[in-house]
Amino acid sequence: MVGRRSSPSVAYFLATHALFFFLACHLTASQQDRNYSFVRDARTAPEISYYDYIIVGGGTAGCPLAATLSQNATVLVLERGGSPYGDPNITYLANFGAPLADASPSSPSQRFISEDGVINARARVLGGGSCLNAGFYSRAEADYIRDVGWNSELAKQSYEWVEKKVAFQPPMKQWQSAVRDGLIDAGVLPNNGFTYDHMYGTKVGGSIFDTAGHRHTAADLLDYANPDGLTVLLKATAHKVLFHTRGKARPTAHAVVFRDSTGAKHRAYLNSGAHNEIIISAGSLGSPQLLILSGVGPVDQLKAHNITVVVNQPMVGQLMSDNPMNAVFVPSPVPVEVSLIEVVGITHFGSYIEAASGANFGSFPDNDYGLFSPKIGQLSTLPPKQRTPEALERAIYNMSKLDRAAFRGGFILEKIMGPISTGHLELTSKNPNVNPSVTFNYFKHPEDLARCVQGMSTIERVIGSKPFSKFRYDTLSVPQLLNMTATAPVNLLPRHSNSSVSLEQFCKDTVMTIWHYHGGCQVGAVVDRDYKVIGVDALRVIDGSTFNASPGTNPQATVMMLGRYMGVAMLTERLASA
Repeated sequence: MVGRRSSPSVAYFLATHALFFFLACHLTASQQDRNYSFVRDARTAPEISYYDYIIVGGGTAGCPLAATLSQNATVLVLERGGSPYGDPNITYLANFGAPLADASPSSPSQRFISEDGVINARARVLGGGSCLNAGFYSRAEADYIRDVGWNSELAKQSYEWVEKKVAFQPPMKQWQSAVRDGLIDAGVLPNNGFTYDHMYGTKVGGSIFDTAGHRHTAADLLDYANPDGLTVLLKATAHKVLFHTRGKARPTAHAVVFRDSTGAKHRAYLNSGAHNEIIISAGSLGSPQLLILSGVGPVDQLKAHNITVVVNQPMVGQLMSDNPMNAVFVPSPVPVEVSLIEVVGITHFGSYIEAASGANFGSFPDNDYGLFSPKIGQLSTLPPKQRTPEALERAIYNMSKLDRAAFRGGFILEKIMGPISTGHLELTSKNPNVNPSVTFNYFKHPEDLARCVQGMSTIERVIGSKPFSKFRYDTLSVPQLLNMTATAPVNLLPRHSNSSVSLEQFCKDTVMTIWHYHGGCQVGAVVDRDYKVIGVDALRVIDGSTFNASPGTNPQATVMMLGRYMGVAMLTERLASA
């Protein structure tokens, strides 16, 4: 298995390129002014081209994978979005939410609504979800790494490689410190201080926002790339993977058909060579979607869309999961800092407690209201099926009429681990720009609901704790706060009258996404433990769609690590056979 290659081989690869990586760490462009020579618009691409590796998706996994593979091979990255650089809505912490609220065709995010009725988003930008998220950086638990079968030493080295570029210790001002101390007071012990590691208790985690509030993304990991070995095409939408079938024991991937922004068609082929491959890193919607478009998927879907069957693979698009999030808004009698996720309480019962605050949520640009804006789909107080466009517009209008003082405070949220509940994805169109249909089945499994209830109970204790007392009104009880979540700052619509009494109902009615969805190409179902697509050759999937559960409290660190890890493993194999 690639992931379990002997450590001397891995050490040889790392030593061979240590000097190059050291220089890359210290000779980088600024976050605001990167101008990679190997990144260009797909309109400039030739009609036909040849590479050793073709990566579909320049996202959270695709960028570190490409940077690593480029050291000893020629690599093409096809990214359907544009560049994150020069976009203040991506770069600055204070503008969080603006890209998610942007529903234009050129937006770095693409909105979709699950069949559950929860509004969600997928990335459409170089750097992927790391350009859009709330920035928290935390590694997977040691048990997760062991169960997946990763080499623990190579995983550690891969995390450290990522962290040199994109991870920082957050500032931890008064409000976040009060949440941390409230978690400790509520019994989420021990206090683990600042660490990237996943440990039971309360900790301060890392952030991809630096001390100046500037976001660093997976695209920054391209600093490590060999510019002579890498080509990144922006606004390049992959339409299908092509397979050789004649004279082959199994279908063998050999090319990708993609179109540029004008609609012009291009083909990228693999060079001849036993280790040359196509890697799909298009995310938990994009990866299964592209497999199905390419003829690898459930036969009924393929036939329904008149797609030639390459391999009947019924598990493509199955076992989709999204970790449900629920939150309480706590208005503050005193000003609070603007912060995203900095602290987490990791409980033994499977709930993670996090928090975000704003000196004035109403001061976000264009009234985007940050992490829980209805503009980005976080209309938690309206049951999912009722979150219509009209309801969103009504909430946005009502919010605009509120006094800005009503937005002072913060959210304390909980996300459950796993989850156990799963759903599925289905193709809706042969156009890759059209979202597939996806169902997550939030809280279908009773243990998921029980974890949410315990998480919300823990939040109640944090709010009532002495360390947090400065940031809550004495006159507001926790049941009142649960109901006030429906009116300030972003929740203006009614819900079940018993929601503050029944936490089960509160969890169901106020469920939101935290954008940690995964699955669809899971290890053991669609890909093997080397991430090779079962039933075909020269094709892998390397991204969060392969996860059986979301790693750690927040997955981005592990998705970036996986890109680096598999790049090292694949090049180690390549060098060993040279």
